Amino acid sequence: MTQIKFKNIALLLLLYAFCYILGGGIAMMANAHEKVKEAGGENWGLGFPVEGQAPTATATADELKKFDTYYIGDTGKKEVYLTFDAGYENGYTSKILDALKKHKVKATFFLVGNYVKTSPDLVKRMAAEGHNVANHTYNHPNMSSISTKESFCKELEELDALCKETTGITMKKYYRPPQGKFSENNLKMAQELGYKTFFWSLAYVDWYNDKQPTKEAAFKKLLGRIHPGAIVLLHSTSKTNSEILDELLTKWEDMGYTFGTLDDIVQ
Repeated sequence: MTQIKFKNIALLLLLYAFCYILGGGIAMMANAHEKVKEAGGENWGLGFPVEGQAPTATATADELKKFDTYYIGDTGKKEVYLTFDAGYENGYTSKILDALKKHKVKATFFLVGNYVKTSPDLVKRMAAEGHNVANHTYNHPNMSSISTKESFCKELEELDALCKETTGITMKKYYRPPQGKFSENNLKMAQELGYKTFFWSLAYVDWYNDKQPTKEAAFKKLLGRIHPGAIVLLHSTSKTNSEILDELLTKWEDMGYTFGTLDDIVQ
């Protein structure tokens, strides 16, 4: 009996020690996370605990809305909001625009300086066909490392001026942080400059030219994880996206989804 009690006490002591160490570890991790946020910002991220339903995200919709920032639309409506990030022209945008036109879908294209410089005719076509042309910064830097409003403003306003000068188009005051890197200070600065910031609630790895996903892999993610109110991020540089978009839009339509624009979210 004495041995059993001793063993139980020893186990309890070990358990308390483990909890103490674990608690300390959690506190240290939390403190480290706060220091990272202060120093270099956050990376936008998603989790999909249940396919077909809205994901969990780095921040909630309510937390973001304080800064005129959005990552998802109305989760009570089977509506999808298509967005494309365009860092450079890779020969696929025309086919993407053809598919959008066929399905009467209006998207938002987040452009960088290189794209506007090299492909002004495609930018003009986007606007002429009713798509939003929006701001993905001039140089596509890690914006969370930019601490001054002057430097932050320069990235957005130089692109806006280039687009106006090159194409005659005034960009929509919608901003997407490059690589999904941001800080609370960034969101505040964008808001003060009159921009709405947009993240996304559905994306997949489609940006590596030499490692394009198969049609099957793309459909597995884009059909399995679609959800009401989804802001979908695709890259216009993707060969796979250009090949599947027509069929993808048809499949989403068959699932009962309709298509809105980011304008509908901010109204």
